[in-house]
Amino acid sequence: MAQGVIRSIRDLVVRVQFDDNPPALNEMLFVENENKTPLMVSSLLTGNVAQCLNLRADHTIQKAMPVNRSGKGLEIPVGDALIGRVVDAMSRPIDGEAALDDPNLERRDILRAPARSNKFSAAKPEILETGIKVIDFFTPFVKGRKIGIIGGAGVGKTVLTMELINNIANSTGGLSFFAGVGERIREGHELYETLKERDLLKNTCMYFGQMDQNPLQRALIALSAVTGAEYFRDTQNKDILFFADNMYRYVQAKNEVSTLLEQVPNQGGYEPTIFSDVKTLQDRLSSTENGSITAVQTIYVPADDLSDPAVQMIQRELDSIIVLSRAVAEQGIRPAVDLNRTNSSLLSPEVVGERHYLLSVQVQALLQKYESLKGIIAIIGENELSAADRADYSKAKKLIEFFTQKMHVMENQSAAKGEDFTREDTLKGIEEIIV
Repeated sequence: MAQGVIRSIRDLVVRVQFDDNPPALNEMLFVENENKTPLMVSSLLTGNVAQCLNLRADHTIQKAMPVNRSGKGLEIPVGDALIGRVVDAMSRPIDGEAALDDPNLERRDILRAPARSNKFSAAKPEILETGIKVIDFFTPFVKGRKIGIIGGAGVGKTVLTMELINNIANSTGGLSFFAGVGERIREGHELYETLKERDLLKNTCMYFGQMDQNPLQRALIALSAVTGAEYFRDTQNKDILFFADNMYRYVQAKNEVSTLLEQVPNQGGYEPTIFSDVKTLQDRLSSTENGSITAVQTIYVPADDLSDPAVQMIQRELDSIIVLSRAVAEQGIRPAVDLNRTNSSLLSPEVVGERHYLLSVQVQALLQKYESLKGIIAIIGENELSAADRADYSKAKKLIEFFTQKMHVMENQSAAKGEDFTREDTLKGIEEIIV
């Protein structure tokens, strides 16, 4: 392979000059130094210059150092050896356990194209019960689909995700993947300890690129986790549960990398490639004839602004949206779900059945009426409403209280035992309120 020379270094951006035979886009280069510093080719400039990104933010590299081509992209190990492990974007262990350096482990390029399925499945959608009333009723958890948990800081996105991991992994015993994208180290440690305490690590692969990592590591961690999940789906024909916390941080990390590369942002202030960045990742979270990937993704909302372009972009790729509200959280309601903004394209008779669907229509009508009546009550008082309006208002209040629930993963903090509800329990409880 041809050898290049470092011509300039600016933060994570390194330009490497080649005399001939320049590298391919996304190819891995390695600096001839003690650390064998890995560089990823980001773009090719005129004059056989490769603009690269310094994956490990290694500041020991210097101008004029020789650089070797690898002829490959960023390949990471995949397979059974990753189960129960915690790794970074390059699949280097960060759990204090042995390195994953077995030469027999299959390695895959994390930037591979999404798998294409030629088989159309007409099978009835399979609903996975989560044990969480508000999710099972408003946003049915369907195998092979995507669900998003949207909210600002501190409204309970991570807690709800941890509860889903706990409940679904316990009930199905299937293989779970968790991608921690740009979140707090404390939250990652709490999740690890929770899974370990509940003996769920044996069915979980964890990938962390958290706040202390450089933006490139944070951007790549989601792609690394998806690559690992695809292996089990395609090679071992498994159905995968994929949890990502937080997808907004993925866009944010890509935006930071774009700024380093001095790319002109789009009108929303994000990187010019935001559409392809989101779309390419979401397309890989898909099902094939071999198996399925069911994805739960949290989405941070900056300044509680649901109209943020990045939030809107991610939302369009999801089947169901759970909106967590600060106003609801301030009322002491947990989970703090905004029942009027939460929605799902899967809440249809073909998926959930006629009974569930008709109940959802009635419940949504009552909740919307409740919102409109609140303003009137603030002026004239509840006693001035008609008997029918008072009855509907009372039912809506009971429904809001009904959808509160104690979480298993918060038992140590709240001293309250977690609750489980079947979908049948939830439907019966709603019928008792609204009939």
